[in-house]
Amino acid sequence: MRIKVLGCSGGVGPDLRTTSLLINDELLVDAGTGIGDLTLDQMSRITDVLLTHSHLDHVCGLAFMADNLFGLIDRPLRVHATAATIDALRRHLFNWVIWPDFSQLPDAEHPLITFHEITPDVPFTVCGLAVVGFTVLHTVPAIGYALDSGEGVFAFSGDTYACEALLSALNKLPRLDRLMIEVAFPDEDAALGELSRHFTPHLLGAELRKLRHRPQLFLTHHKPGVEPAIQRECVDALAAWDYSHLKRGDIILS
Repeated sequence: MRIKVLGCSGGVGPDLRTTSLLINDELLVDAGTGIGDLTLDQMSRITDVLLTHSHLDHVCGLAFMADNLFGLIDRPLRVHATAATIDALRRHLFNWVIWPDFSQLPDAEHPLITFHEITPDVPFTVCGLAVVGFTVLHTVPAIGYALDSGEGVFAFSGDTYACEALLSALNKLPRLDRLMIEVAFPDEDAALGELSRHFTPHLLGAELRKLRHRPQLFLTHHKPGVEPAIQRECVDALAAWDYSHLKRGDIILS
C-alpha cells in the first residue's frame, strides 16, 4: 500500500494543503485542498473516495475534482461515507446553490458521482483493500479508517478528540503497523482543543498509553502557525513513540 500525502495541514497557506491522501493512485482518503496538486490524468485514475466527515477542509476538493472530471471519465466516481456525511454533502455542497449536484449530472442514470453509505464497524472492500470505518469524536459525525493490504495495516483517525470509541476500535485490530493521527493545537490551547474536538500533544500522549499496539505514528492536521509549538511539546509527550510530523508530499508504505 503506497500512501502519498497530498495534504495534511489544519489550514491553508504557502506549501500548506488540507487533508487528502492518495492510496495506490486510485483511492482518496478525504478530499481537501491537497488534490489541487494532481494533474487531470492523475484525477481520472481515482475510482473511489473515502470521507471521514463533512467539514470543508476534508471535502472541498471533491467539488472541484468532480467539475474537472465532467466529460473526462465514463464511469462514476464512488464516494464512500456515513449517512450523516452524505446527507451533509447533498444538502450543503452538491445542492445546486453552492455547487452543481454531480450525483444528477450529466443525468440521474449516468451520474458523475455515486454515494455509498458506510456503517461503522462493518468491513468492506475497496480498491483491493480490506477497510473498516470506526466512530471517533468530533464536532460533527465523523469516522476514521483502518485499511489492510494483506501486508500491512494502516489506520487514519481523521479529526478526533480523546474518546473510548477510538481506542476501542484500534485495540480490536489484530494488527496495526502505522497510525496517522491528528494533533491540531499546542497544550496551551487545550480548552480550544476540547471545544473543537481536536487533540493536543500531551492529551494524545496520555490516550496512546491505552493502545495495545505499537505502530509507527504520523502526526497530522497541525493548525498553521502553531507547528513549532506542537513539535516542541511532542518531544516530551511522545518520547516513547516512533513518530514523525507529516509534510505535504510524504510517502508512507504499509
